Amino acid sequence: MHEETALIATIAGGLGLAFVFGLLAVRLRMPPLVGYLLAGVAVGPFTPGFVADAGLASQLAEIGVILLMFGVGLHFSPEDLWAVRRIAIPGALVQIAAAAVLGMFVSHLWGWPWGSGLVFGLCLSVASTVVLLRALEDRGALETGEGRIAVGWLIVEDVVTVLVLVLLPALAVPLGGHAGEAAPTGSLAAEIAWTLAKVAAFIGAMFVVGRRAVPWLLERVARTGSRELFTLGVLATALGIAVGAASLFGVSFALGAFFAGVVISESDLSTKAASDALPLQDAFAVLFFVAVGMLFDPMVLVHHPLKVVAVVLIIMIGKSLAALAIVLAFGRPWKTALTISASLAQIGEFSFILAALGLSLGLLPPEAQSLIVAGALISITLNPLMFVAIASIESRLATRRAAQVEDVVLPTHLRAHTVLIGHGRVGRRVAAALGAHGLPYVVVEADLDSAAGLLKQSIPVVYGDASRPGVLEHAGIKDARLLVVTAPDAFQARAAIELARRIQPEIDIVVRTHSDSERLYLEEKNVGKAVMGEHELAEAMARYALERLGTAPG
Repeated sequence: MHEETALIATIAGGLGLAFVFGLLAVRLRMPPLVGYLLAGVAVGPFTPGFVADAGLASQLAEIGVILLMFGVGLHFSPEDLWAVRRIAIPGALVQIAAAAVLGMFVSHLWGWPWGSGLVFGLCLSVASTVVLLRALEDRGALETGEGRIAVGWLIVEDVVTVLVLVLLPALAVPLGGHAGEAAPTGSLAAEIAWTLAKVAAFIGAMFVVGRRAVPWLLERVARTGSRELFTLGVLATALGIAVGAASLFGVSFALGAFFAGVVISESDLSTKAASDALPLQDAFAVLFFVAVGMLFDPMVLVHHPLKVVAVVLIIMIGKSLAALAIVLAFGRPWKTALTISASLAQIGEFSFILAALGLSLGLLPPEAQSLIVAGALISITLNPLMFVAIASIESRLATRRAAQVEDVVLPTHLRAHTVLIGHGRVGRRVAAALGAHGLPYVVVEADLDSAAGLLKQSIPVVYGDASRPGVLEHAGIKDARLLVVTAPDAFQARAAIELARRIQPEIDIVVRTHSDSERLYLEEKNVGKAVMGEHELAEAMARYALERLGTAPG
């Protein structure tokens, strides 16, 4: 293949086979990402036929990671990130430590030195950005409480991994390897302090300078009226900040792109920026899975089957149990603990970067990379099954939670009241309006911390998922006059409405929705009012315009 066509051939071959294998996987009722991984194996160097350029594929995949983290940042406010710090930071650190210890113990049984085992365990501790976010998006959990915790957890893992990548050359000789070309010449303490200072400087620069400069720039571009120029500006911002963060501050591309999205999130243009980046984000994310598949040598399953099984068990069982334990220790509900543990039961891009550095420093034997890639491929493939398993466990726990919910709610004996599902940004305003007029209401809140806070304020609250049996009954839905659904999850809203109608068929309902199709569906179910933010905003602006122009609104 000519070098000048290698990029085109890699993109065409990767996306083409990903489409074919992905479609076949869907037909077989499997996740499409399984097809994407198999497409990578098909174009990789370990199978006959066309071989794509692995270096180009990995760089294209990195673009997908950048765009994906940029999109997450657009929907993840600084307040959300700060709110989960108390569980995300210790949780990620404990989970990383658990995986590292397991990796050291298992590899020591294989005859590896302790230093090699430590690096190997760290490689198994870092979850894939793409897989985690895709899993949460597919289940509509990205903007839920557990979704925010998982994303915060992921960010902490990224920061820790960046620290490890910087410090590993300095630690190579003490751990049993050899000094690399980029080994630092100063003391270890000074290197740690310098790394932390660079990360802090980057975050500070983004919140002090970027928070003002980036939205200002995109607003000026939007005023030109050119859609192409605005899309170009969004992509240039995401990629430029990611590369600049890595070059100037030594942080990861993913972390840099995430904070680029965060500083834009407070702008009125965040929705348009997200929609413009989404198509490219999806395409390049597919190339990430293809790139993972290309690294997989199927013969590792023949030569080291027991080692592969041990690696998969550490990734999918050891890490998951550690995450489950720490989340439960912080008093979070089982649903949150199970979702986070399933989300982290895989490894990805940072694992390969760490493995490559470990090999170059003589800290890992050659077979280690094959085992890590095999573990990544198998865990990514099986990760959707983890969510199926936790759904089954959650349903079994639902009845028990419903029976216990009376122990954690403020007793109420209300009649003709309002049942308010969700006490987020929208729910708080509805509750304030009801309270200001002296109208009785009960809040149904699925987040334990929020429910505890409402209890302290002597606000009637039922802790639980409104879509689960028993929760609405405890909120007195049978005697309620109105059901207000402010929760953003469309599936939860539908289930809650159906449960409420079964108990009290005549109850009036107002529900929040985000799409015309969902609004039409709800109206067909005889919902009193389905409120779509864009429609209400347009009506308010039109009403004001007509009033100012001297025309009474009809």
